[in-house]
Amino acid sequence: MAENGKPTGELTLRTLAMPADANAAGDIFGGWVMAQMDLACGIRAAERAKGRVVTAAVKEMSFAKPMKVGDTLCVYTHVARVGRTSMTLRVEAWAQRYLTDLMEKVTDADVIMVALDKEGHPTPVPPES
Repeated sequence: MAENGKPTGELTLRTLAMPADANAAGDIFGGWVMAQMDLACGIRAAERAKGRVVTAAVKEMSFAKPMKVGDTLCVYTHVARVGRTSMTLRVEAWAQRYLTDLMEKVTDADVIMVALDKEGHPTPVPPES
């Protein structure tokens, strides 16, 4: 059951928030959440590009709710736009609260990913198959 709407996109990554990822009060570091979002975008973009990708930019991000130790972070992604060598992914991070079905949206962002060739140069994103 989601408290503030329903996740959009495809579930791309689920992981458990552990004490090593938190401050002394049990709040998960925002940088840890951002890193998981980046991983999820890398997975989705590499699937779409059928090859190597890198993160070029992250648009504005603010945190609406905290993650706590024991919560499951659920990251949803959607390829919103495909350019010649880049893609814009919409990414949402949701917390499934510890030992409950409650889902709360933590943050979201637009992430720009660039497809690269074997030499590390931007390369065209292939047409969708």
